[in-house]
Amino acid sequence: MQTTHNTLSENIRAQSVELLNKHLAAAIDLHAQLKQAHWNVRGANFIAIHELFDKIAAKAESYSDLLAERARGLGGIAQGTVQLSAERSYLVPYSLDIADEQQHVFAVSSALAAFGGSTREASDISADFGDMGTADLFTEISRGIDQQLWFVESHTSHM
Repeated sequence: MQTTHNTLSENIRAQSVELLNKHLAAAIDLHAQLKQAHWNVRGANFIAIHELFDKIAAKAESYSDLLAERARGLGGIAQGTVQLSAERSYLVPYSLDIADEQQHVFAVSSALAAFGGSTREASDISADFGDMGTADLFTEISRGIDQQLWFVESHTSHM
């Protein structure tokens, strides 16, 4: 940990940085999964879903920045390489065999739900060990992911 004037203890900052980096890996993976879906979706609603996946990918990328910048602001190192993200992401790998829009909608919904659930849990965990700023960041991200999940699920033919 780098020296900082941040008033949180080094122990709390270290716990937060670890949690932030865990979610940074998943956010980078989520971004890549969304781009995979964006590039490969096919179906009657192609353009709407294609554009939606691209907009959500941009959101996921912005969440990566927020997570990395918070880790740095706490005196930690943002660990966001593609190699580390592939190794550390807790998301289910995205199937490369999907082409049908409903299969992509299901896969993207599943990834968003997993990421959203984990960020809600991270908010509680960081609040429990005393970092309300990081808890607030995870709450903000989970709220955004919930909205994106709603947008994607509005394209399901059945749930």
